[in-house]
Amino acid sequence: MSGIQFNNFDAFKDAADEPGASQGDKVHVRVQQRNGRKCITTVAGLADDLDVKRICKAFKKNFSCNGALQKDEEDKEVIQLSGDQRTNVKEFLVDQEICHSDAIVLHGF
Repeated sequence: MSGIQFNNFDAFKDAADEPGASQGDKVHVRVQQRNGRKCITTVAGLADDLDVKRICKAFKKNFSCNGALQKDEEDKEVIQLSGDQRTNVKEFLVDQEICHSDAIVLHGF
């Protein structure tokens, strides 16, 4: 019995806590429930050198939804889109070569 070792994996540990992991290069696509069946999609973590206003305009046109730019706590720009647009956003960012698919993290239910 003394030879058995269990994996010390902590499922609740944040990925940013690990050494060598940086959250700055990830694009986070989240969905937030509003009231009833309504929800919004937020896109955060886009690079600073990108024209976020133009990307938001392209999202709105391609997905036929409303969108807006918001500032978060660190004064970074976050795109808000109406509806659950997580998969559309990921496909768009990869197709337009804005970021790689492994740099996009989808959150939500």
